[in-house]
Amino acid sequence: MTAPLWLTDPFRAMIDPIDRDAFFRDYHEKKPLIVHREDPGRYAGLLSIARIDDIISSIDLREGSLDMARSEPPVSREDYMFDTGYVDRGGVANQYRKGATVILPQLHMTDAVLGEFCRAVESILSCHVQTNIYLTPPDNQGFNTHYDDHDVFVLQIEGEKLWRFYETPVENPYRGEGFRPDAHQAGDPVAEFVLKAGECIYVPRGLMHDAQTHGDTASLHITLGLIVKTWADLMLEAVSEVALRTPAMRRSLPPGFAHPEYDRGQAAEQFRALTDTLAQEMSLDGAMDFFVDSFIRSRVPNTRGTISGYTAPARPGQAFRLRPFVPWRFAGDGDENVIITAGGEVRFPAEAEAGLHKLLDGAEVTAASFEGQEEAAAIETLGKLHAYGLTLPV
Repeated sequence: MTAPLWLTDPFRAMIDPIDRDAFFRDYHEKKPLIVHREDPGRYAGLLSIARIDDIISSIDLREGSLDMARSEPPVSREDYMFDTGYVDRGGVANQYRKGATVILPQLHMTDAVLGEFCRAVESILSCHVQTNIYLTPPDNQGFNTHYDDHDVFVLQIEGEKLWRFYETPVENPYRGEGFRPDAHQAGDPVAEFVLKAGECIYVPRGLMHDAQTHGDTASLHITLGLIVKTWADLMLEAVSEVALRTPAMRRSLPPGFAHPEYDRGQAAEQFRALTDTLAQEMSLDGAMDFFVDSFIRSRVPNTRGTISGYTAPARPGQAFRLRPFVPWRFAGDGDENVIITAGGEVRFPAEAEAGLHKLLDGAEVTAASFEGQEEAAAIETLGKLHAYGLTLPV
């Protein structure tokens, strides 16, 4: 059975016919992308209203796993939450009946299908990707005009939604630099369009927008939030690394610096000297290596199929390949081999190195690929690679 496009090539599933290079050159952090297409089943299998109904009606959801919103009048937490901290299923259905949007934040953390989709996108962008699910009844609007402090992709799953784009009052806002309706006036829309099932939009952070259901059916869409590291984050890490090696940077500010009569002349001289030190000592590689390892280790491992697909023991001739989109970095010291991957580290004996390199270079491997190990040890290595979600049987 052929895997769906949204799993094998998530970017193509979202932005086609724009190619990846054109997206990063012309749209990323610059302007919105609106992708219209006549393909309502493009995201079939990724999510559905029926699956949302199953989740709400069959799982004891706690506070934080479901929210509700309505532009006017607002929804109160007491309308759909019990005092115990659990979701009131009847209250959710009743508020939905009255026009409130059902929101399922971070559903990818518990839904295996959405989790795989997010991991596939993360492998392309090298950033944390999160989902928010929005189910809005006909002729209603969940939120007033606002902007987000992170870039998003919006995938329309079922129904239609009328979108309006406005100006961008803050270019690339910081994480946490939220929209303030008293300071940011929307004005007239600069774009207005209907997003249909199978279509997608990219909305850069800082762009004001709003949306409401279009037509007489409910609207279900997935918002993919891109939680990125910025150049400012990288520079701060590089400064921190220099500070670890430079005692002068760790000295306290001059006593009395907060007094109105304090003379900043000497401080300015020291500041310039430290700036010169930074210019000489800051390293891109050290800070970037830290971010690479932090990103890989913080990902959620994909172990789907490692229980149901387990066979004990692996046959000597059984072949495995690297699981698609799995993040990794190889490290070894001659005594032990380490694959840094989602969730942490997986360790192997030094004798497994040749076979591990073959696997990580893209080859299919069997026990015979691990020339430095006895057959039983090689089979153990293969089993461990599979258990931790690094490989799939061919």
